[in-house]
Amino acid sequence: MNLNATLFAQIVVFFILAWFTMKFVWPPIMKALDERATKIADGLASAERGRHSLELASKNSAETVREGKLKVAEILAQAEKRAQQIIEDAKTQAKVEADKVVAGAKAEIEQEAARVKESLRERVAELAVAGAEKILRREIDAKVHASMLAAIKQDL
Repeated sequence: MNLNATLFAQIVVFFILAWFTMKFVWPPIMKALDERATKIADGLASAERGRHSLELASKNSAETVREGKLKVAEILAQAEKRAQQIIEDAKTQAKVEADKVVAGAKAEIEQEAARVKESLRERVAELAVAGAEKILRREIDAKVHASMLAAIKQDL
């Protein structure tokens, strides 16, 4: 065996294998590698978009939470203000009702006092008439009465 012929045959087989590999094997491998690289690039871009979307969502949620807290604080302030107003209205209404009750009680007391006074007047008048009757029955003297009538005429 000749070393040159073997070497030459190996070189020819090598070039044929290299040509066959470049013509039929290499393009599908390169195509698969390119597709894989494209998928990886798309995945990285998608991940970047997702990260950016997450940041936006985080900012939006923080803003929404802040706005919600402001609205809650505003609603609480309005509720406290309304509660104070209701309390003041209730106090005012209670004061008005108390004044009405006091005025009614005073009017009732005045009416009762007037009734008592009228009752006393009637009783005093009855006592005076009874006393006068007793006095007149005891002292019916024509001379005394005539002199009293004469004194009254002179004064007029």
